[in-house]
Amino acid sequence: MSISTRPEHEPERDPQQSAEQAAGRPRPGPGPKRVRPGVAAAEAQLPDADALFPAAPAEPSRSADPALARRKRELLEPPVLDRHGPARVLALCNQKGGVGKTTSAINLGAALAEVGRRVLLVDFDPQGALSVGLGVQPHQLERTTYNLLMERAASIEDTIRKTSVPNLDLLPSNIDLSAAEIQLVGEVAREQALSRALAPVLDRYDFVLIDCQPSLGLLTVNALTVASGVIIPLECEFFSLRGVALLIDTIDKVQQRLNPDLRLEGILATMYDGRTLHGREVFSRVLEAFGDKVYDTVIARTVRFPETTVAGEPITSWASSSTGAKAYRDLAREVIARA
Repeated sequence: MSISTRPEHEPERDPQQSAEQAAGRPRPGPGPKRVRPGVAAAEAQLPDADALFPAAPAEPSRSADPALARRKRELLEPPVLDRHGPARVLALCNQKGGVGKTTSAINLGAALAEVGRRVLLVDFDPQGALSVGLGVQPHQLERTTYNLLMERAASIEDTIRKTSVPNLDLLPSNIDLSAAEIQLVGEVAREQALSRALAPVLDRYDFVLIDCQPSLGLLTVNALTVASGVIIPLECEFFSLRGVALLIDTIDKVQQRLNPDLRLEGILATMYDGRTLHGREVFSRVLEAFGDKVYDTVIARTVRFPETTVAGEPITSWASSSTGAKAYRDLAREVIARA
């Protein structure tokens, strides 16, 4: 029996490697990596990864949050009204879905009603989300905005519904409204159909808020034609930011051709999370592009908003002391102050 004299810590040596080293021949390394020509060309066109993903600060502080660092205007208590009307018509519009249009329409309307303003919410989306958010079942409705647009005998008095919030009324909608966009094409002055429908009740309200569908079709043009201002709810996310330029172009065209009084009322940052670098960067770009048009009020992400949808109530009554309720009360004061 042979006994090895190699120390235990010394690794085993490859006999072939030892022979090659003894002969003075280095062991050949791995050959060149094979890359298909098409892949090589595509990789050559890719931008530098550092440019796409800049390094985030090691310890982001709240002072770096542009929503907190921004100098805000003083919020005054809204004056008490001795009479109501005529209404300011504001369209909440963004062709991208899921940015908080309906949530903002419901809660801004409820916050305005809290300070003594009479408000009419117009559900102008065939999905009927605004109606559902106020506890109305769209499929059970006999009269909706569709009837007002397409039937001459339809009365807006019979279509408006009271809500659980004092001073807040609703003009509901359901899937029938999707047919109106097709049927209106052949009508004379088709862009003014909503304006004709709302005219009889404008004197009794202080605000009319129109929840537009997520598109730039004929229904949205109707809303922009009757409105005096546009509020753009903007999710603090890159793809939402990209679509704003197209919406601004549509607003300019409606202003030139159909409604000279139309103006951009403001940009409302929604679903904001100041803890993320991406959210802060998008909000900073919005501030650079629109300046004072951006509302000081920022709507942060919270689980309370989905809960209010299920409850069929505004957040001002469902979770009155929540941060979301406070934000929409601040927004209401800003909207009144910008009148």
